[in-house]
Amino acid sequence: MIYKNSKYINNIFDNVSYKYDFFNNLFSLGLHFLWKRKLISLLKPKNGEEWADLCCGTGDMTFLLNKLVTPRGKVFGIDISEKLLKIAQKKSNNLGDTNIYWKKKDIFDLDAKSRKFDGICMSFGLRNLKNVEDGIQKVFLLLKDNGRAGFLDFNHSKENSLSSIFQKLYLRFIVVPISSLFNLKEEYSYIEKSIKEFPKGTKLIYLAKQIGFREVKYITLFGEQMGIFLLKK
Repeated sequence: MIYKNSKYINNIFDNVSYKYDFFNNLFSLGLHFLWKRKLISLLKPKNGEEWADLCCGTGDMTFLLNKLVTPRGKVFGIDISEKLLKIAQKKSNNLGDTNIYWKKKDIFDLDAKSRKFDGICMSFGLRNLKNVEDGIQKVFLLLKDNGRAGFLDFNHSKENSLSSIFQKLYLRFIVVPISSLFNLKEEYSYIEKSIKEFPKGTKLIYLAKQIGFREVKYITLFGEQMGIFLLKK
């Protein structure tokens, strides 16, 4: 495993925080909003439910959830990066979303005994956990019975497939050179390395079933560049 410790990941996201939203929009051509909305539409959050957006970043998914579970429900935006959370909280204050609860926390430090969620989502976070299987296990413990979870992340395509080749070329010749102009080469070079170590969809399905999820589904988006991983306890 490369660099898979909380301190390293925390430093990456603290370092990129000032350009995080800008680069997400630029490198995805704004499509990340559509992918996130797609995930939320598949999860179907309901008014009155309690949800957690783990590795919430600057809160894109958190705000989408909040619109659907309020006024009776609650949403928790949880991330290890203090700088990203500060941006999320500023957005929240500007929007007046006072019923969102923001927490700086490593997800592995969350207490599954004190709170259970109706649903959990994570965008571009599962791949960055120190251990993906342990992360799925943690989500299982944090969910109520019949709770559902969804993850959006890069898809680990079959080696030498068109999807895999395009992904590598785009990261190496577009993402890394542009990010280098802002002294963020190391941080964005990490993406390709992390995808290489991220389990393929079939492996994610296997792990989730072994952990105990009753319903498991994996779908790809955008020419197999992205994957959505859906679970029900």
